[in-house]
Amino acid sequence: MELGRTLIALGIVLLAAGLLVTFAGRLPLRLGRLPGDIYIHGKNTSFYFPLTTCLLFSGLASLVLWLLRR
Repeated sequence: MELGRTLIALGIVLLAAGLLVTFAGRLPLRLGRLPGDIYIHGKNTSFYFPLTTCLLFSGLASLVLWLLRR
């Protein structure tokens, strides 16, 4: 019973991720280019760290896991 629920939850998460990747270009805010993401471009190098995007994904993952535990 528990394995079935886990597989269903993983399927829903994969479906949501697939939809997000498919329609990400149509979203008003580009994931990975949100305000607060760190991007430093030098002469020969560049550094990129999606801080805001990581916080957003962390919050969504925490919410999903909290809902699954209930």
